Amino acid sequence: MRIALNSKSDPPIGGHFPYHENASVDPDSGSSPTDALEGNPTLLLEATAVLLASLTVATVTGPVSMPRPSGATTPSIAIEAPASLRVVDPMIGGVDSTAPRLIDSVAVSVPAPRAARPLSELASLGGTSLLRELAATSPATVATLADRHPQTVRHLLASPPAPRLVESWWRNLDARAQGSLAASAPELVGNLDGVPFATRNDANRSVLRDTIRDLELSLVGETSRALATQSNERLEMLYSVADALGPSTANPQRQLITLDTEGAGKAAIVLGDLQTADYVSYLIPGMFISVGGNIVEWTDTAARLYDEQVSWLNLLADVGAEPETRSVATVAWIGYQTPHLLNVGSLDLAYEGRDAISDALIGLETLRRNDQPHVSLLAHSYGSTAAMLALTETEASVDALAMIGSPGSPVTTADELHVRGAVFVGEAAWDPISNSSFFGGDPGSSDFGAAAMSVRGGIDVVTNQVLVGSTGHNEYFSPGTEAMRNMALVGIDKAELVTDGTERDSGRTLALALN
Repeated sequence: MRIALNSKSDPPIGGHFPYHENASVDPDSGSSPTDALEGNPTLLLEATAVLLASLTVATVTGPVSMPRPSGATTPSIAIEAPASLRVVDPMIGGVDSTAPRLIDSVAVSVPAPRAARPLSELASLGGTSLLRELAATSPATVATLADRHPQTVRHLLASPPAPRLVESWWRNLDARAQGSLAASAPELVGNLDGVPFATRNDANRSVLRDTIRDLELSLVGETSRALATQSNERLEMLYSVADALGPSTANPQRQLITLDTEGAGKAAIVLGDLQTADYVSYLIPGMFISVGGNIVEWTDTAARLYDEQVSWLNLLADVGAEPETRSVATVAWIGYQTPHLLNVGSLDLAYEGRDAISDALIGLETLRRNDQPHVSLLAHSYGSTAAMLALTETEASVDALAMIGSPGSPVTTADELHVRGAVFVGEAAWDPISNSSFFGGDPGSSDFGAAAMSVRGGIDVVTNQVLVGSTGHNEYFSPGTEAMRNMALVGIDKAELVTDGTERDSGRTLALALN
């Protein structure tokens, strides 16, 4: 159920409504659910709102969970929504018998905690001190802390402990403690780099589902137009995240490894498996890219990149240039607030992006241990400046970096970047941002030392396909472009096949990949 502020229906996201509104009640139940409510329209309205909201959010992560009355005791059993209440939608998917189950924090059995600190003391902590205390605190207390002192969680996520410390902390918890924390503080667990990606995905999907449910219920009978507008804006943003995740049967799998439901929001959706992929590519956005407005489009871009990389790997495997078992993962990453026209002249948000990119990269490196993938950053516009800050001012490093439409570099040469392999720069005709050197030197200049990456279009010498040229600042990621073709190759460590727009491109055949 999408609740509009006025009587006229809100326009659908991406031109479609991804939720069913015609769920039916099981005819074999023996009685009508309205019998007990007959003659009481208020109760009927409230019960209908609860049911419809539950049906809506059931498609996001799993079975319906209803609010528990105060003081009630929850038995340690799995509760599953009846088949008659399961909503299956062709766009979002739905709930099935294999969907992940949300763990109730009260039902999780954990070792007896030590004497609990007062909530006020817990709320005053931060960093690893807070993490250690949460691990030794009962799930009910952790849930109460997150509910009564949400700023404590937000402050911790705004300045989180180093991913290596988080990974060590999490690894040293037993499975029951991990489960209780994930259930009682999913917003925290879902956004800490260093926590396993599958755990973060489950936690963030539960936050997404529960927040949608709570916002939809809050709009029932809301009399304040301002509050209703705020709730509707947050709902539209979260609906977009749900749309981007797609059905539960999506292939490749999609994981929600970052989710901030407040303000402009943050989100990161993985296509593939970050824990096992041989090649990992992060898409880093620039100005005007937001979760509410662009997460569906950004995830579609990551999906096209994924498909193109898989196609290249299959082609290379056919000629013996790659093993047939190679796999990829692409990340539609909006992990920082991108600038708009009024603040794009400042580097403040680039520094925020720097820290978030660094934590994401170090978190991946820490979790993969002795099985490191080839990691690439594919950065656009303002995001390229944030990426270069991360690769110079932090310990984060990557195997390859491709920048398109960059407004300038904080370093003088590519050699100063923590990049083990090649650095590429693409610049489209009529792009007013490229060559502007607004934030430092021009990374596309010969003095910078990066390799040129053609984005002007042409004929692919390997596949004989027509490649579309990019024009202006926002066409680099369009389907079928030479820019997308080259970024896909950067991401799978095939720099030798990346075109540069010179006569040498005619010799960039598969024979180069066999050497």
